[in-house]
Amino acid sequence: MARNITVGIDVGTHTVKVVVAELVRNKEKTFPKIIGTGTAETKGLRHGYIMSQADATRSIKSALRQAEKSSGIQIKKAFVSVGGLGVNGIVTQSSVIVSRGDSEITDLDVQKTLEACENELPSSFSLNRKVIHSVPISYKIDGRVVLGRPQGMKGMKLEARTLFVTCLEQHLNDLIQVLADAGVEVEDVMAGPLAASLVGLSKTQKIAGCILANIGAETVSTVVFENNIPISLEVFPIGSVDVTHDIALGLKIPLEEAERVKVGGDSNVSYSRKKLEEIIEARLSDIFELIENHLKKIGRNGLLPAGIILTGGGSATTNVEDVAKATLKLPTKITEIHIDADTRGLKNSVWTVAYGLCILGFTQGDEPSIGIKIARTTTNNILAWIKQFLP
Repeated sequence: MARNITVGIDVGTHTVKVVVAELVRNKEKTFPKIIGTGTAETKGLRHGYIMSQADATRSIKSALRQAEKSSGIQIKKAFVSVGGLGVNGIVTQSSVIVSRGDSEITDLDVQKTLEACENELPSSFSLNRKVIHSVPISYKIDGRVVLGRPQGMKGMKLEARTLFVTCLEQHLNDLIQVLADAGVEVEDVMAGPLAASLVGLSKTQKIAGCILANIGAETVSTVVFENNIPISLEVFPIGSVDVTHDIALGLKIPLEEAERVKVGGDSNVSYSRKKLEEIIEARLSDIFELIENHLKKIGRNGLLPAGIILTGGGSATTNVEDVAKATLKLPTKITEIHIDADTRGLKNSVWTVAYGLCILGFTQGDEPSIGIKIARTTTNNILAWIKQFLP
């Protein structure tokens, strides 16, 4: 019997993470089992952008070799995350007149409404960008909010509010190309924050309302959930490396020592604990103030009962929970990966995106519970689509 195996690849600015998972079935339940992992220092990226394809390819190949060795599986296909400053989310709304004479709303009416929402994207936003996810947030029929799906209901006018997640088309093309150069075919792509939410958030948190903040090396990616639906996605140009640089400058110590000090590790240098806390708190406050301003912009500041959930490498920074709670006035916790299997190397929250991509692979063909529609033009045939434009 063929094994049900998926691979998730998270090409971060600091490290490339590869997770190989197998869907294991027993009498009681089905669960994903991690059978291999691989990591490598990322080279050739800056703020999520690929600056050197050759360096990025070497980094990916190094992580793949580790994952193949630990899993015993030759990796040819994978699900991949898209991140960095090129990823953004925008909400639009539009309406259409119901087409049927008996006023019953059909799948075609819903599709036309979502297409009308996409047509509302401002040209300045859509230029050089590609929609990778469209998420219907809410529907109205004749001005009244619909709870659930509108298909089968009756009315004259159908309205929709939709979240579109886009990325820079050039960045997506470059990412697909470096993976191809590394010998990997991309099965599908997913925005990093949404991939992390598949394992970093519980359904209860998503329904109540929360924000997931993935603190990476050079960026902080956030996604806000409400009623089990992502309603906002934003990426900020600041990350945990900025904290490391501040510590190095403030304490006048090498970057390597500053990194160890930042996460509370053993260090060979002496320093003032109070001064260290002041340095870290100042930079973390900058990060959480950006998040607070975004929540104000969408009208959700102080209104997310499940609070802020932190993930990514930067979530290991000393006092990060205390600073987040003080700045945002919200419940705060660092996410943990919960799976019913050996989690070798997966206890650290830096793995949430790569592991979430494996979960995406296992649920392909199912209707996603959060309403994410993967753009099918970014699946198996994307390389052929890209190559037709190459010389």
